[in-house]
Amino acid sequence: MTGKVGVIDYGGGNLQNVLNVLKYLKHDGSLVSKPEDLETIDRLIFPGVGSFGDCVEVLDQKKLREPIADWVRSDRPFFGICLGYQVLFEQSVESPGVKGLGVFEGEVVRFPDDMGLKVPHMGWNEVIPCDHGHPVWSELPTPLHLYFVHSYFPKPADEKIISSTTSYGIEFASSIAKGNAFAGQFHPERSQQAGLRLIQNFLEQS
Repeated sequence: MTGKVGVIDYGGGNLQNVLNVLKYLKHDGSLVSKPEDLETIDRLIFPGVGSFGDCVEVLDQKKLREPIADWVRSDRPFFGICLGYQVLFEQSVESPGVKGLGVFEGEVVRFPDDMGLKVPHMGWNEVIPCDHGHPVWSELPTPLHLYFVHSYFPKPADEKIISSTTSYGIEFASSIAKGNAFAGQFHPERSQQAGLRLIQNFLEQS
């Protein structure tokens, strides 16, 4: 069982949702707004709603870019949600010229416009774990259904880190995992019991 959980304050609107989930799961959550806040926590959650460029700009203003990247690289427990998944990569077509955290190699791309599907991809969809040994998937079915709201998604250069896939016109990497770091394009805080189980698994992994 974990101690204190930090939630990165990037100025987005779903921070309180994540804090409410932590409270529901009987865990102590606090906002991380400056580098010093990382010294008082054991696990880090990076939720995200908004644009790639705006999010990275806020991280730079708060001097959180390198501390967050160092946290993930040092294999400390990390859970990235939606935009908090995307910014781990090098760049995004959504914000040309803006550098992501670059923890993982790869680019964030947009769903093609010629698929005849609505973009953003919004609603429930199947998530198929391909990394069943990772503790975050413990006691969850294959496939499971989680909630999505996004127009962009990462294309990891290293396919070995892909932890699940989802199909929406094309198949994409709906999550990645490496060591104690896990990040997904879905919103577990909006995914009812399956999402709660995902977060609980993250909080309980050793």
